Amino acid sequence: MARGEGAEQYAATLLSVKPLNAEIKTVKLKTQRNRLSVFSKVCYAFGGAPYQITGTALGFFLQIYLLDVAQLDPFYASIILFVGRAWDAITDPTVGFLVSRSRSTRFGRMMPWIIFSTPFAVLTYLLIWYVPPFEEGKVIWYLVFYCLFQSMQTCFHVPYSALTMFISRDQKERDSATAYRMMVEVLGTVLGTAIQGQIVGGNSNCPTESDAPYSTNSSSVNTTIATLDQTKQAYLVASGVICIIYVLCAAILFFGVKEQKETGRDKSEPLTFAQGLRLVMCHGPYVKLVIGFLFTSLAFMLLEGNFALFITYALGHRKDFQNILLVIMLSGALTIPWWQWFLTRFGKKKAAYFGISWAVPFMILIVSVKSNLIVSYLVSVAAGVSVAAAFLLPWSMLPDVVDDFKVQNPDVRGHEALFYSFYVFFIKFASGVSLGISTLSLKFAGYVTGGCSQPEAVSVTLKVLVSPVPVVLIAMGLLILKTYPIDEERRQGNRKLLQAML
Repeated sequence: MARGEGAEQYAATLLSVKPLNAEIKTVKLKTQRNRLSVFSKVCYAFGGAPYQITGTALGFFLQIYLLDVAQLDPFYASIILFVGRAWDAITDPTVGFLVSRSRSTRFGRMMPWIIFSTPFAVLTYLLIWYVPPFEEGKVIWYLVFYCLFQSMQTCFHVPYSALTMFISRDQKERDSATAYRMMVEVLGTVLGTAIQGQIVGGNSNCPTESDAPYSTNSSSVNTTIATLDQTKQAYLVASGVICIIYVLCAAILFFGVKEQKETGRDKSEPLTFAQGLRLVMCHGPYVKLVIGFLFTSLAFMLLEGNFALFITYALGHRKDFQNILLVIMLSGALTIPWWQWFLTRFGKKKAAYFGISWAVPFMILIVSVKSNLIVSYLVSVAAGVSVAAAFLLPWSMLPDVVDDFKVQNPDVRGHEALFYSFYVFFIKFASGVSLGISTLSLKFAGYVTGGCSQPEAVSVTLKVLVSPVPVVLIAMGLLILKTYPIDEERRQGNRKLLQAML
């Protein structure tokens, strides 16, 4: 008998038989045991901050750091960004498979990965923001440490993402914990933007309006060299502060969250990599969800990767770019609770349509209106609302797909990390391609490394990268999400079936 047929027969039997009073009491007791305290949810949420703090700092600032501080050629910068993201993408399914095969310890199956990867992640992250005192081999330096950090970050984030399924067996509690997590993660993006932006933002020798950026007199050259050294030091200080926060958040997660033991795992054979890949990629709702959010995530990642350059060179707000980025993230952090209420009230699919499409008119407005600082701040506030939805919804909908898979395949165990790791794999790989292409586009447009002003072609290229291309990607993603089959009725039905199975 096929697994899907067995699940259907089980569902028919369940619906045709009325539960006895003793069974109702048992379900109630199990539900009470699965409830999470606010303290546990908050501690769990803190575990998501390191990924977002470091990811935001790298996403907004690594490209401009490689071009203007490390002063690499745009071609080599594009190679570093692409290879680093591609390597990061490849490690996700690999780590996901290793996590699914790892044995449970007294701390759980996910926690050891999180704790042991933390010190190596911190060290490699710090070295990304250090400019080595040699020119030959500088590209190799950044490529190696960027790839190593991405590997260590994957060893942290994939188990942490899968931990969602092991903090509680109750769907509502997991959704609530995810909302706490998204709130802290958006605050993490605020923190990453604030730390990196405010520490390094004021260390530029370029004037706001660059009239003569290529002066050759000696005093100007000496000032530029001194300022460049100060900027290098500022990036290193900012990375040190972020590393301290990374360690603190990992410690809070470890001491504040208890990972629940999996039911029935010891009685089932572990999946091979090929089996896991086949099962995951043949699950229709998962494929549609991943492809839909692949396009929408690409839109926001493309915007994130080029926004600092766009504000600096296309809008001319060099002295304010870090504040504009901070406003976006603050707006997103403050609207996470509202989006959680919206998806609870109207459903997750409607929240995805409304929340992600909200950014489209503001993406168009920012490149249509003549450069104006007030307009830039107003657009940033509005755009942050959509950023919050883009953060919350994929991670809120992934557990529903895993639950749907469990209902149709009740005998399969140890697959949770694979769902999360393959989702992150596709997102990261595609974002690496997009960032590599966008950096190469700047090279072809004539980007001047370390220059205080750029050719008009660079400004036009940046406008295309932050508006028309993301708008098209969002439209494609939302069209695909329209076919996503797990609505509220199916989600609640899965929840009842899983409670009975447990």
